[in-house]
Amino acid sequence: MVKSHDIAALRRNYALESLSEKDVLPDPMDQFGIWFGEAANSQLVEPNAMTLATATPEGLPSARTVLLKGFHDDGFIFYTNYESRKGQELARNPNAALLFTWLELERQVRIEGVVEKVTQEASRAYFQSRPKESQIGAWASPQSRVIEGREMLETRVLELQGEYATAEVLPLPLFWGGYLLRPSVIEFWQGRENRLHDRICYVKAGNEWKINRLAP
Repeated sequence: MVKSHDIAALRRNYALESLSEKDVLPDPMDQFGIWFGEAANSQLVEPNAMTLATATPEGLPSARTVLLKGFHDDGFIFYTNYESRKGQELARNPNAALLFTWLELERQVRIEGVVEKVTQEASRAYFQSRPKESQIGAWASPQSRVIEGREMLETRVLELQGEYATAEVLPLPLFWGGYLLRPSVIEFWQGRENRLHDRICYVKAGNEWKINRLAP
């Protein structure tokens, strides 16, 4: 068993890279593209895994790990069940945050912004590109709701497998689809020695991005 004093003693000195506001690209989406490419090429497990933080209108937060499924000039795309807890919170409070943690590279990217649903056509195209069993799983799971047991899910999966046995793809559930997070803040964090980490933060001002260095 790990005791609290053992946890407090866990420490690692970061020294792989440095990050300067003079070296980053003017557009944070371009800078993110470079870092994401390096993470993907480093054979990390799930380099597109990110923490998604949402909150109720009253400010009660929740967080979970989801997978990035695309990014472009407008922002970051992920897919989920619209009736899940995160979907319900985003419907009432579209402000959200993302966090990529690439520990092997001693890097983090922190993102804040507002989400909106992608088009139904985009959601359908992605949904039907997934493995058929994943499509069935999305239909079978009433995500975030209390259920009696796993047997309920397994029974529903068997029912759907029979119903769509000859179908190549399933229809898009109305309760499932994508979100685009349009960023207003993107921070790049590079671990440095003695906890004097490099933090370069882009803040959206109109149509421009302002670049600042933050104290670690």
